[in-house]
Amino acid sequence: MILRDDAFSTIVAAVERGRIIFENIRRFVVFLLSCNVSEVLVVGLASIAGAPLPILPLHLLYLNFVTDVFPALALGVGRGDPGVMNQPPRPPDEAVMERRQWIDVATWGSLITLATLGAFGMARGVLAMPETESVSIAFLTIGFAQLANVFNMRSETSGLLDNDIVRNGWVLGSVALCSGLLLVAVYVTPLADVLSITAPSATGWVIVAAASLMPLIVGQLVLVVRRGGRKTPREQL
Repeated sequence: MILRDDAFSTIVAAVERGRIIFENIRRFVVFLLSCNVSEVLVVGLASIAGAPLPILPLHLLYLNFVTDVFPALALGVGRGDPGVMNQPPRPPDEAVMERRQWIDVATWGSLITLATLGAFGMARGVLAMPETESVSIAFLTIGFAQLANVFNMRSETSGLLDNDIVRNGWVLGSVALCSGLLLVAVYVTPLADVLSITAPSATGWVIVAAASLMPLIVGQLVLVVRRGGRKTPREQL
């Protein structure tokens, strides 16, 4: 960023913008890594257990294109939380990925993994659904869970419904677009045939909805617990 003058207000604005950009980069990286970790864990744990694969290689390619790219890019253009200037200065040598960010990657990735494996196990093991439908349920679960995970990227000191993520129209638009692309994958026959999936039954959709929302619900509870008694940015203003 280039300062156009030496006015104090310009310097303050530059610092504020720098902090916002830094946080956006962190969210971008944490979101992408947590989604990728979930995909690796789902395939890896199923392989170790000797169980059928819940998601196939083509599914991973589609998911990486659909549920990862657009929401991640949208996170990069966030305007930041109102109280960003109330935060203490960061050390000059602070990395983008510190211990807290790696914990976030492991936490969000594990939640998505548990949701996906749970949905697949419920469909295939408990309800004895056909393998194709069970795989479709796992595919949709991990896809929608990853999209919902974008809302776990909010600052832990921000409000549940008042934060930079829900105010970011690009994030909301990307989630809507990618949700539509997931539906296209199962309801457009030629694409569904290529991906070897099918549209789930009503029961299957109930499993998808419940399982894909679990990482978001638990994630928001984690953020609330982390926040403790700290005020939101708007309460600090």
